[in-house]
Amino acid sequence: MKLVGLVLCIVLAVVGFNGRWSAEAATNCNPIQLSPCATAILSSTVPSEACCGKLKEQRPCLCNYIKNPRLQKFINTPNARKVAATCGTPFPTC
Repeated sequence: MKLVGLVLCIVLAVVGFNGRWSAEAATNCNPIQLSPCATAILSSTVPSEACCGKLKEQRPCLCNYIKNPRLQKFINTPNARKVAATCGTPFPTC
């Protein structure tokens, strides 16, 4: 649980310090929306229904997250790909 909290803090810091995002992008593409997936990505557990819903919702944003050096280490991983596959959400090719 502490690890999930740490990941959420990192994501919040990235969102807070990344001033390059426009207001529209911040509204539509918000990596904190993927927080229900943190446990599944970090521990290889089965993703929750909430995780799958958010992953599908945020799929158009994944390439931007992968290109962000602060986020790619969480998003562009074998576990994240496994979560996407389990949720039936194709992992993007960027």
